Parts: sequence; C-alpha cells; structure tokens
Amino acid sequence: MKKFFATVLCLLLGVVQVMAADHPGKESIEKNGYKGPETCEECHPGTTKGFLQSVHWKHASKVNNVEGLDPKKEYGMKNRIYTMCNGNDIVNNLKEIPKSPETGKTKFTGCNTCHPGNHLSDVGSTGADAEGAIDCLVCHSTDYDFRQRKPFKNEKGEVVMGQDRSTKAALAIGKPTVKNCMVCHEAAGGGVLVKRGFAFNKETDAHAAKGMVCVDCHKTKNHKIPTGYDPNNWANDGVRVSCADTACHGNSPHKDAALNRHTARIACQTCHIPRTGGAFAKDFTKWEQGSDKFYEPTTLRKEANETVPVYAWYNKTVKNTPTFIGPKGSRKDKNSKIYPFKIFQGKAFFDKKTGQLLSMDFAPPMATGDTLAGVASAAKTLGIKNYTPVPGWQTIYFGSNHLVTKGKALFCANCHAPNGVLNFKDLGYTDKEILRLTSPEIYLENVLKKQKEDW
Repeated sequence: MKKFFATVLCLLLGVVQVMAADHPGKESIEKNGYKGPETCEECHPGTTKGFLQSVHWKHASKVNNVEGLDPKKEYGMKNRIYTMCNGNDIVNNLKEIPKSPETGKTKFTGCNTCHPGNHLSDVGSTGADAEGAIDCLVCHSTDYDFRQRKPFKNEKGEVVMGQDRSTKAALAIGKPTVKNCMVCHEAAGGGVLVKRGFAFNKETDAHAAKGMVCVDCHKTKNHKIPTGYDPNNWANDGVRVSCADTACHGNSPHKDAALNRHTARIACQTCHIPRTGGAFAKDFTKWEQGSDKFYEPTTLRKEANETVPVYAWYNKTVKNTPTFIGPKGSRKDKNSKIYPFKIFQGKAFFDKKTGQLLSMDFAPPMATGDTLAGVASAAKTLGIKNYTPVPGWQTIYFGSNHLVTKGKALFCANCHAPNGVLNFKDLGYTDKEILRLTSPEIYLENVLKKQKEDW
C-alpha cells in the first residue's frame, strides 16, 4: 500500500519531468497572452485540423488485426464494450450523475474525462469549434494546472470540461513529460494502477531510470502516436513501436549469441518484464459503496510489480469473442512469439438470447448501486430492445509492455528449470522436448558463469 501512495504522489508532483527549452513563440505569448489553439496555429498552421484525425481525439480507428470486426468501421473507446470498462464514450459520456439518495450530492463522471477537448466539442467532432476546443497544453505544458481540468456546468446548463489556458502554462511549452501522459494513462480504468498496472518511474522501469520519457519510445509525428500490439488496445494511428526496431534494440540486442537466438521466437518483454500489476478482476454486477456514499464496481487489484504474467504464443492477431479477448498464435505459426500477458477477468451482464456483452451506463449504479438500471439506461441509448440480462465472465489478455527491468530479467534457469515460469506443455512442446528443455545440461555453463559473477 505504501508503494501505491508513493506512486500517486509521484504522479501528482510530476517528479519525472523534462524541462522545456525556450519556445520560439515565447515573446508573442508574453505580449498577446494565450488564446488556445489559434495561438499555436500561428506557428503550426494546420496542426489542429490534423489532430482531429488522431486516435487521441477520435478514440477510434479502423482495426485490421482483430477477428470479427467490420474492416470499414472504426473501433475504440468511443464504441467498444468490454469488461474492463463495461461501457464507452457513447453510453458513459461525461455527465452529472443522479443525486445520491443518502447525501443529496451529485458528481460528474464519464469515460471520456481524459478526452483533450472541452466536451462541448466531444470525441470525434470536427469543424472550427472542435479545432478551437483542443486542449494543446494538457499534453505540452510542463506547468499545466491540472486542478483546472475538471467538469462544470456553464450558464446554459451544459457540462464543460475546464482547461488551463493561462499564459503561465503556455510559456512552459515542451514535448510531453511523463506526467502529461500518465495523468490519463496511469489512471485509466477507474483509478491509479487499475487498467495497465504499471507506474513509469526509476524504481519500476529501466527506461525511466535512464531519464527517458514516454515519447522517446512512442516517437510521434503529426500527432500520430506509435503503439504496440496489445490484444486489448485496438484503436491505433497506423504506426507501431517495437523493441526490435533498429532505432531501439534491434534483433540482436545481447552480447551473448545464445540469448540472441531466443529473440526469433521469444519477445523481449518475456524476459525483461517478469512482473505486472493492476486490477485482475472486476464485478460490474455488484457495486460497493465508498465513504462518499457513491458506488464503484467491486475491484480486485495489485500494485505494480506485484503479480506474475501468463505466457502465450502471439502472432499479433486477436481472438475476439463475448467471453474472451486475447492472443492468437501457436508454436507451429512462424509469425508467433512467446509474450507475457496480464490476465484480467470481468463479470458483467450478457444478453441471454444472443450471448453478447451488454453495456452499462454508470450514472444510475454510481448513485444508487442499481446495476440493472445502468444496463437499461445503456440499452435505451444504444437502441437495444428485447434483451434478457444474465451475469457472466469475460477474460481479457493485456499486453505487458512496461515495467522493464535489466538487472532482474529472467535468465536461463528461470525458464528452463523444471519449476520454471514457462509452461512448456501448454505452449505446445512434447514430453520428450520438455525433458530436454528442463535439463541443466542446456543452461549449466551459462548459469554457473553468472553465479560466479554475482558472488
């Protein structure tokens, strides 16, 4: 628990920072103040219109590696339904929930709280108003006042997401820091260390220990951000990032030729990310009341680096059913490698007739704990009729791509001893092969050498 609070403190204080060099537009901003994206457009013409086509604005894209999806449609947080969130930007749009029957108080909530707009111009919106609503500084200012980024009602009664558009924040322009990214990405899924289960700091990640920031790996061009192939992360900007990129580690990252041979069928993450964390189970059919008298779905979670991953073959295509979202691949598939995954299981309501997962509007259960009222509200929004809700479980494989370690990476005996972390049987190896793979004969010399070095 101490580690958890330490992570929160680091996030709030922005310990990991990259100081922005003097911005070329500094004099203009000092003289004229900051007027939002139109100020940025003076030096970066066309940038706002381009940003409206990015995943960070649209929360969706066409997806070509997940089974069962229409290649002509776009998918993402805007419209997906799965049991980490059990909702999306459509049914859980930022709004004021009903008043608590016990306290008479209300609050704002919504899946798109992290959307870099003002909510009046919302997910996927286009046009001049949308361009003017972009919160450029939430990602690019090292002196952004995140306390101002909270929802409120304007004079028309519309819910608006506040922004820090101060001159002070605008004068601190630079490339995004870890804090700029992690304010959303570390707190996704209902709280800090829930969805991904990783904290990016020098204690938990070798890249952070080197002073690197998120965009050092996720090198961005025209706001198109490279991502990996997490089975759960569907929307993408069409550009990918990989440890094997020649700009990073390449296909032969080790001095030891024996270790380099492993990279043909074993992903870098398998050895260098031996731990994971975050929520491993949620129950959306049963919500628990907190001290503020509002309700949240029952959640079981661990801190970063507290649990071990599960290993499976993955060819970067995804099996997608109502009860399972995870990697496709096999030992026989030459495009497959062994990867580590965080396993998450979510309980929610399914339609008894179709077997499809039903979405849930969080507003009713958050106020009263009535989960079926949330299902009914979502069904009305989505135009779903004649359904019969029954509880059920869905299993999701999350890719383990952070919490990288060098000093505590898996070594020969961690995998090849009889009690090693890899289940060779489940991975498709025969008994005869397993006997050979778990014999000290194949790793004795290397482990002995390392043992002498360590001692």
